Amino acid sequence: MAVSLNEKYLTGFVTPDEVEKISHLTRAAYRVVNDRSGVGNDFLGWVDLPVNYDKDEFSRIQKASAKIQKMCDVFVVIGIGGSYLGARAAIEFVKSPLYNNKKKDTPDIYFAGNSISASSLADILSICEDKDVCINVISKSGTTTEPAVTFRIFRELLEKKYGEEGARERIFVTTDKARGKLKEFSTDKGYETFVVPDDIGGRYSVLTAVGLLPIAVAGIDICDMMNGAADAREKLNNDDVATNPCLRYAALRNILYNKGKSIEILVSYEPAVQMFCEWWKQLYGESEGKDNKALYPSSVIFSTDLHSLGQYIQEGLRTMFETVISFTSSNDSVVIPDDPNNIDGLNFLSGKELHDVNKMAMTGTLFAHNDGGVPNLVIEVADRSAFSFGYLVYFFELACAVSGYMLGVNPFDQPGVEAYKKNMYALLGKSGFEEQKAALEARMK
Repeated sequence: MAVSLNEKYLTGFVTPDEVEKISHLTRAAYRVVNDRSGVGNDFLGWVDLPVNYDKDEFSRIQKASAKIQKMCDVFVVIGIGGSYLGARAAIEFVKSPLYNNKKKDTPDIYFAGNSISASSLADILSICEDKDVCINVISKSGTTTEPAVTFRIFRELLEKKYGEEGARERIFVTTDKARGKLKEFSTDKGYETFVVPDDIGGRYSVLTAVGLLPIAVAGIDICDMMNGAADAREKLNNDDVATNPCLRYAALRNILYNKGKSIEILVSYEPAVQMFCEWWKQLYGESEGKDNKALYPSSVIFSTDLHSLGQYIQEGLRTMFETVISFTSSNDSVVIPDDPNNIDGLNFLSGKELHDVNKMAMTGTLFAHNDGGVPNLVIEVADRSAFSFGYLVYFFELACAVSGYMLGVNPFDQPGVEAYKKNMYALLGKSGFEEQKAALEARMK
């Protein structure tokens, strides 16, 4: 398997007996996913997506990405939440967090429309000056405030720069297949469009056109990525809790939750995984955080965060456990040189691969945190390839669905997300929210 589960660092925290006792619940939750018999079953399109995707659209994505690579210096992806996190996670995971700074024959890629910060958007706009620009706006409805406002601004920029006809060739839209304001507008304007599937929610959509177009523009092999997800689908879709690492992960995190752990920290020793952690936090936070239940998903990048949060994890409240993503191999080789003067006292590291030193830092930390009372799960990944990314995405998506059903929630809705939107609309004076606006303004006095 491209992904496996190491439970060595759970010894003393969870017994094999406890996993066996909960295995019937784990199997039942898996069957609810597999049989599509649970709440939210209209959003299970991702289960078979790796082998049941639109091949014609996939081909159009490849052609569009090649066109974008030739046409522009800067590619701006406009979307929020699941509409951008997966793509950004993939580009940094497979390529580098410094993708835009590296020598390459693909465009720089920037992500906008994920906040309402004037300064953040102004920075991207300034980068686009004197550059050839293409954009991809991603929104099922087209009316979500953050991406919709950003699309207005970039659409105006492109039309002023290239004219309406020229802008049409540089605007790519990923939206609903047949309805919604953005779909209607895109059809009228003649933009090339791709589909946000009806049966796949935003946080599960990275392996659809939502994520695949930006990923392909970055020069990543999306066929290899889908093959990785297909391999995960083949190997993980069974109810054998004893041998299926995905089901065991779902079971173990529920056991730890029931033992009073309230926080799960996703850990990596590679900065390239930071945005993957952000994607994972949305996946689990939005899927499980309901009915006053669920683990709080957090993340750290070690060894960097060992110098800031390490003290708390080592000796703070015992309310957390760690899930560590560990890579078997490194994308790069860096050897530590010898220093004849040994001014830093580190000549015992001379000639060693930096990746091996990083692995020892991880092992040392695992033992230290275990000794401090923190359970650790280790998810071992072969490498940072497109194949492994696709496999890991499917692993976490399936585990999330199973874990959510075990928790007794609908893993596919997000009713709480609407609360801030309604308040914001009211305060900004949107029609139909007058009564709510008056109540909020009274509270602000």
